[in-house]
Amino acid sequence: MKKLEYCVVRGDRSGVFAGEVESKNGQDIILRNVRRLWYWNGACSISEIAKYGVKYPDDCKFTVTLDKIEILDAIEIIPCTKEAENCIKGVKEWKKN
Repeated sequence: MKKLEYCVVRGDRSGVFAGEVESKNGQDIILRNVRRLWYWNGACSISEIAKYGVKYPDDCKFTVTLDKIEILDAIEIIPCTKEAENCIKGVKEWKKN
């Protein structure tokens, strides 16, 4: 089985996500093992997040990980380095207490 590529995906209105790209068809993207990146600190853009991760992971708000999500408005897909993937996955889940 082919390993899925871990990417940061920006939707036109849906937000920013990080996960494994299972399939894409135009702006329709299926992501596996995916988190919404709601707020970050220590990176000036999602390009920097995809390359290095974030500098201040304790200050970030990344949601719980979902098994699968379909994004219907993807406008940017940026492959992540292993360093960035590990950083994103290492950010503590932001959730209601």
